[in-house]
Amino acid sequence: QVQLVESGGGLVQAGGSLRLSCAASGRTFASYTMGWFRQAPGKGREFVAALTRNGATTVYADSVKGRFTISRDNAKNTLSLQMNSLRAEETAVYYCAAGTIQSIMTLSTAYWGQGTQVTVSS
Repeated sequence: QVQLVESGGGLVQAGGSLRLSCAASGRTFASYTMGWFRQAPGKGREFVAALTRNGATTVYADSVKGRFTISRDNAKNTLSLQMNSLRAEETAVYYCAAGTIQSIMTLSTAYWGQGTQVTVSS
């Protein structure tokens, strides 16, 4: 099992940047594909980005390509999401998740953090 805790959310103006972090407990962090997701008010949870266990492969939602960067430090059990050029419509609760590439891409993994609020003002 793995426990996940997100941090770094907050209020930012449109066009600004934020860096989210996800701290994982346990000694198995390096064995998981990791992902970031978001859920806006009244909407379903949507995929943002994923990163395989060794960091060799990244996948991004089309809407964030070129603006967001996912990264991980397996020695520190941390996952990050650098978000640049933020838009008002990206206001949401952001979640990190751990699993296999299949469970991450289908949002079926059992391991989720509690989320961190990102608010982008226009």
